[in-house]
Amino acid sequence: MRWFFHSCIRAISRRDAVLILIGAATIHVLYTLLPPIHESSSIIFQTRLSSHDSIPFVPPSRNRGSAAGWTIFRNLYMAEGTLFIVTTNPDKFPDIKFMTSTGLFAWNTPESIAERMPTSRDMSIIFPEEARWRWKGDDEPARIFPILGSTFLLNDPGQFLNHYYHFCAELLFGAWAFWYGTFHDRPPRPPSHPTRVIFPHANPDEWRDGPGMNFFFLRSAWPSLTVETRADWDDRVSSTTLHSGERNGRAWRFDTVLLSDRSAAFRAPECGERTQRTAASAMKGVVERAGLTEFLERGWWEPVRRNVLRFAGVPQRMLDIGNRAFTRTEGGESLPDGGVSEVVVTYISRQHVKRHLIAEDHEGLVLALTEMCDRRGWELNVASMERLSKEEQLALAARTTFLVGVHGNGLTHLIMMPISPISTVFELFYPEATRTITNGRRELWLHDSPRMDVA
Repeated sequence: MRWFFHSCIRAISRRDAVLILIGAATIHVLYTLLPPIHESSSIIFQTRLSSHDSIPFVPPSRNRGSAAGWTIFRNLYMAEGTLFIVTTNPDKFPDIKFMTSTGLFAWNTPESIAERMPTSRDMSIIFPEEARWRWKGDDEPARIFPILGSTFLLNDPGQFLNHYYHFCAELLFGAWAFWYGTFHDRPPRPPSHPTRVIFPHANPDEWRDGPGMNFFFLRSAWPSLTVETRADWDDRVSSTTLHSGERNGRAWRFDTVLLSDRSAAFRAPECGERTQRTAASAMKGVVERAGLTEFLERGWWEPVRRNVLRFAGVPQRMLDIGNRAFTRTEGGESLPDGGVSEVVVTYISRQHVKRHLIAEDHEGLVLALTEMCDRRGWELNVASMERLSKEEQLALAARTTFLVGVHGNGLTHLIMMPISPISTVFELFYPEATRTITNGRRELWLHDSPRMDVA
């Protein structure tokens, strides 16, 4: 040990030795001049905030856009299953009956209509002071936990979700119309696609349809999307529910959320009286707010349509059919067939399902279409969609110029048609027909249509 000590001394330079002596002398002087610290004394660092700062700031809710059944919020809160709007300006938001409902199954009876009317248990508008009181901790920041990104909160019951038309051509079609129309050219713009979709009133199998079109569409339209269903929503509800002994609650805060509710849409004239289509309410809401008269700008649906068709293997040349047609006609020159180089007529036959034409009328329609297409040099397809794969169905719709068929699920493929100057849907109805809003295409309702058999 002595040898080690002498080795260390010899290793210290004269400069280092001087610095050590100066340091030791400084400590000695400070110890002599400063009073001693007794055991009962302590050094206290003030870590508690003032009474004002201990109540943290709660981001206010904002209404980014609203139409009956469709509302986009910034900072929407949820605790114990109730949606909370935190604001000092309640007048900035519609009546809650035009935003949400109880989410129960919908039947056209007075009892069902009354059961679906929302109460403060479903949605409540509160002031920031109440929010801080509800969710603050004891001398801790508020127990509010952010759900970042963009959320589609689709409040419909499973009754309408497991149907290709209602799910894709009504709910998702309307959601994207309202989303795009609200944020297009309005900073700050959110991500171009939703981060998650939540079905609080549906089990995992209730948003999927039998043929499998719903999951195919949803997963291919937004590949990185996460899906939450009733069990996940129940988890969020349960985790914010006060238990015995707890005094302060907690809440989830949705950063940006589109809330869609079918029952709420039907409480306004556009959907409830005129069209019976929730997407019509979404479309009209954003169009009127933008000062337009008919439709959103051409191409608003293309990001979704192209994602789905690319996933189905449709080649780029086929995706650009509509763009090429408009490019040919933009010079003002009158071109045959609206600039579409290869006109395709697709008649969706439903002769093997419940709702179909009388056999002789079906045969007469096919004969008339055949003669017309032969005369004009157009392609005709008489397709039974249930006999084709999903990829084959979508590829056919992607190049169809004129779509013909009996009102029903098969015509949902109209949302995959190319947008061109002459794209048209011929929908065969009973004499008392209802109208729908389509994706910028002309749609003809044939009141004097061939006879139908629903037996």
